[in-house]
Amino acid sequence: MSSAILTTKSNKDLKLLLELAKKLNIKAKILTKEDLEDFGMLRAIKEGRTKEYIDTEKFIKNLKK
Repeated sequence: MSSAILTTKSNKDLKLLLELAKKLNIKAKILTKEDLEDFGMLRAIKEGRTKEYIDTEKFIKNLKK
């Protein structure tokens, strides 16, 4: 399965894209603000993962600086 996220400021354009998706038998969904926040959080977590050991206490001390 492939996915795409499209962003527009125009409700008219969004409606057109959703109608086109429906005609092409493509599932489409308008994301809520919470959905977008969750997506952003997931992306940040994946990008931040280094699989290296990090000393928690040292990390917290650096955050406090």
